[in-house]
Amino acid sequence: MEMKKRLNLELRNKKPAEVKELVLDNCRSDDGKIGGLSSDFENLEFLSMINVNLLSVANLPKLNKLRKLELSDNRISGGLEVLAEKTPNLTHLNLSGNKIKDINTLEPLKKLSHLRSLDLFNCEVTTLISYRESIFTLLPQLTYLDGFDTNDKEAPDSDPEVDGLEDEYDENGEEGEEEDEEDEEDLDEDAVDDEEDEEDLDGEEEEDGVDDEEEEEGEDDDEDEDLPQGEKRKREIEDEGEDDPDEDDDDDEDD
Repeated sequence: MEMKKRLNLELRNKKPAEVKELVLDNCRSDDGKIGGLSSDFENLEFLSMINVNLLSVANLPKLNKLRKLELSDNRISGGLEVLAEKTPNLTHLNLSGNKIKDINTLEPLKKLSHLRSLDLFNCEVTTLISYRESIFTLLPQLTYLDGFDTNDKEAPDSDPEVDGLEDEYDENGEEGEEEDEEDEEDLDEDAVDDEEDEEDLDGEEEEDGVDDEEEEEGEDDDEDEDLPQGEKRKREIEDEGEDDPDEDDDDDEDD
């Protein structure tokens, strides 16, 4: 797809001034040049044109608010003075996979006073002796080159704006953790309550068991009271006979 058509699709009925991020990756440039982009995108902060077969950035319009520019996997070999003129507030520039061979080609970037991160992966210039030292000397405003600072400390994955969102997420995450802890405490309290309820139920069951035994004994006594006097006496004698079998044996021996 041609860059102009892709640009119209990305607008999605928006006005250019309403767009802050624009991704035109993998479309076809206009004879190696930027096409369709104008200074009407005055609030654009992020622009990505990866693998669009660019030979030059000469047609880049004035974009004062642009902070991050992705130009990797093209065929750019020079002409970077345009960036200093058209994107004065640029902080991140990715030129990986282009045809940059010499340190001097990057000299125009000295005018980008806000430039903090520069990527040149897979460019021939990276094979030069003392490449990193030379770049940091040429561009003292840089913090990160190819993702690492002068002390080989890796750059964060996101820019300050995204970091702000991450901080907000962390705060929400901490709140979420506090809520989880409160939920766990509630669950523990519920578990204790359940154990106490079970103990109460066990106690009630034991009491019910004792009451049932007492009721059964009472029922036996009631049955004895309901018997006629003769039957009651007979039953008592039988009970005594069952209780004292040894006495019967003694009587037999005496006989």
